[in-house]
Parts: sequence; structure tokens; C-alpha cells
Amino acid sequence: MDTAVIRSRAAVGVEAPEVTVEVHLSNGLPALALVGLAETAIKESRDRVRSALLNTHFEFPQRRITIGLAPADLPKDGARFDLPIALGILAASGQIQNIRLDAHEFVGELALTGALRPVRGVLPVAIEAARAGHALIVPTGNAEEAALVRDARVLPAARLTDVTAYLNGADCLQPWCAQASVAERPLADDLTQVRAQHAARRALEIAAAGTHNLLFIGPPGTGKTMLAVRLPGILPPLTETQAMETAAVRSIAGESVAALSWRQPPFRAPHHSASAAALVGGGNHPRPGEISLAHNGVLFLDELPEFDRRVLEALREPLEAGQLTVSRAARHATFPARVLLVAAMNPCPCGHRGSTRIACRCSPELIARYRGRISGPLLDRIDMHVEVPPVPHAELLGDDTAAESSAAVRTRVSAARARQIERQGRPNAVLDATGTEQYCALTRSDRHLLIQAVERLGLSARAVQRVRRVARTIADLAGAGRIETPHLAEALGYRRLDRAYFG
Repeated sequence: MDTAVIRSRAAVGVEAPEVTVEVHLSNGLPALALVGLAETAIKESRDRVRSALLNTHFEFPQRRITIGLAPADLPKDGARFDLPIALGILAASGQIQNIRLDAHEFVGELALTGALRPVRGVLPVAIEAARAGHALIVPTGNAEEAALVRDARVLPAARLTDVTAYLNGADCLQPWCAQASVAERPLADDLTQVRAQHAARRALEIAAAGTHNLLFIGPPGTGKTMLAVRLPGILPPLTETQAMETAAVRSIAGESVAALSWRQPPFRAPHHSASAAALVGGGNHPRPGEISLAHNGVLFLDELPEFDRRVLEALREPLEAGQLTVSRAARHATFPARVLLVAAMNPCPCGHRGSTRIACRCSPELIARYRGRISGPLLDRIDMHVEVPPVPHAELLGDDTAAESSAAVRTRVSAARARQIERQGRPNAVLDATGTEQYCALTRSDRHLLIQAVERLGLSARAVQRVRRVARTIADLAGAGRIETPHLAEALGYRRLDRAYFG
């Protein structure tokens, strides 16, 4: 046989389109031609494959070898095609049998010694292979991640010789058994460690229940970061679908996916010096940014005004749409970006405005310039603005035994989230205009109250809709069937800083 066909998959965003590796041996001077929009890493595979075959005591055919990666118009990069290329050469030259090839897909990088090295983006490959009904052979280092897919048949291999022996009829590759579970969150960061700050804790609970964006404003040392870090501990565990989406983004970014904790919501906290590409994604080969890596979890932006304004403005569309598309001249990729944004900032550049301990020396112009780094459209997309005042020393050093634990708060949050999913199929924060009218209905008197608040606070139409969704979440936490006046009044209280702080 002079021709062989091997199935593999490329990486395009969070998708894994099928790629057919076709190998043909013909007479002529020894040469190897690789066609099909292959990037540099793939073109270099000819040397890796040759050394791997020779070092594992196979014969490298002294003939003209043509390798085609189809479809030819799909850009391909990375070293994931090393294993299928090597197997294609062996099958075309008759050194291995091809009986099992049609029922399997292959990805993996080859070392010069013939060992298999893990590659990034295996989880989307496993999802698509399972849908196609094919078994997937991967390097041992990728097996745990690939086996997270419920219906996937994952066969891990450590060396090229393991794969060839299996294809020749040996039963040397055994399916990997997944051990995915909902791991109990560690108690290292618990809400019992937060002293006082009852209003901020309440806002944190509401944000977690309805996935509402939240902004903490207060002097340094008042617990803004401490509160944000404890937010994942009160979020409900991810569903299997959500966990798979989140893990797929991490997989294509090259980050590890732990089987015992993959159902926990992610928490990402980029430094304020991060670029727009680091935050929303980018590059010649589009890669996900921090907002996509925080999909279905928490994105924490500490010292919000210190971020570059253009970086913050790049967040506006993803926060609204829940996804983003990175477009380049030759390719584009779409990444999910449904996050719970939590931001923290000081009231002024020195941070001590409003503090009773240290006097603020910032001029009004300096304060206005500092707060003006955050645009109105971005603030509109933040549902709640909460002041975090300094904690008195007596409360800070006292024994606050009445403070609720994260587990107790998580129970209420999970119950409120379950009401939302049962009622409308999604959290309140992601309701569209039609869903807001249907599920966040107000009485006539409450509508009049909202109109008065809008005129007094100068809220935009988007902010009004978000106030109604927050009120619906407050009602869900209270177990109420509809929004009542106290719920709406509390939701309006979380927008009263719009004009006070940002003019």
C-alpha cells in the first residue's frame, strides 16, 4: 500500500474541526513535501518524525513522500499532527496495519526519541471525537483532561511504539477512566474571616445569586480584595455543560484542567498593567484572554482606574454579549466570555478620601481626573456600586462569632439561582429586554418609584434594566414570587453612587 489516511483535528478557537492527514509514497528521489496551509511548527515535524521513526527502529521510506492536510484552506498550527503524520508514513509503507485506523483519531507531539508529549487544546478534540463516535489516542499527559468528556473513549499512550503495537493488534492501550467530581471547596478563604462590612457582604451575596457585576469603592485596607477573593466560595458549582465550556477555553490556552476541581467556578485577577490582548484575547493565532478564561466564573479587576482606558473599553462588548470574536487577516476565532465582573477602586488617587484616620490631600480636579478614567458606558454595565468604609478597630480586633460562613451563604445563593433557572432557564443578569419585561415586572407604584429614582440619579436606560434585574435577584433571595417595594428600593441603593462618585 502506498497511501494512508489518518484522522486528526485542528484547533480553531474553542472548536476542533476534523483534519485528514493523507500520506502518499511514490517513486523518485527521496523527498518529503507537506501541503495544506501548514504553519512553521508543522513543517518542522518532518525532522521530528524522521528522528522518532529511526530511534524506534522503524524504517523511514527512501521514496518521495507527499503529506496533505485536508481541508487545504484551513490554517493549521502546533505540533499536534506529529503522531498522525508518523502513523501515516508507517501505514503507507506497510510497517503497521490499517485495520483500526478508521475508528480512531490521533493527536500528539513526537519527541526525537519517539516519546509522546502533550499538546494544548485536547478537550475540544475529545468532544468532537466523541460526537463522531471515534476513539481518541492521545499522549498520557493529555489523558486526564480528554477523559472529562462523558462519552469519549480515550486511549493514552506514552510512546510511538505503544500506538503502533496497538494498531498491529496488541491490547497495550487501555481506556482512561475519568475521576471528575464536584470537589468541596477549601475553607482557606471563608467569609467568616471578613469583619463587619455587612453591606458589602450583602452585595456580594446578591452578585453571586444573579451573576451581577459589582464595583467596590473604598480606602485601602477596608477588605475590598478580601471580599472579592471569597466570591467563588459562595457560587454554586458549575453544571457539566458550563464546566466543559470553561475547561475547553483553558485547554486551548495551554492551562491544565484538574479532574477533581473542574466544576469549580474560575477566578482570574489580571494585573492592572495587562494589555487589551491579554484581557480580551488576540495574537496572530487568536488565543483567549483573561475574560474568556474566567468564563462562568469571576473576573476581578483590582485598582480599576489604574488599567489603561483602552483596555477597559475593550471589555464593554464582551460584558454585554457574553462572547467575543478575535479577527485577524487570515483567521478569526470566537471565545465565550460570560463572566461575573468584580472591580475595586479607591475613592481618590491617595485612597484616603472619606477616611477618618488619614486626611486626603487630593484636589477636586485630581479626583475628577482619577474617576474619569472609568467611562460612563462601562459603569452602566456594572450593576452594583458599593462603598466599603473603614472598619472600626473594636470590630476589627473583636471576636465576630456571628459572621456567616461561605457554606451558609452558598446555600441561599444556590437556592436563589435554582429559582431563576427553573423560572427562565438562566440567571437574572443575562436576561434580555423581553425577559426583563416578563420576569421583572413592577407594580404601578413601584414603576412610579423607579421613574423618580431615574430622574434623581440620572440613570441610563441600560442602568434601569439592570436595576430591575437586581431587584428580581433580591426577591429570589427572599423567596418572593414577585418584586416588592423593599426589593426595588434596595436595588436602587446600589446605583446611588453613580452621580456621587462619577458626576
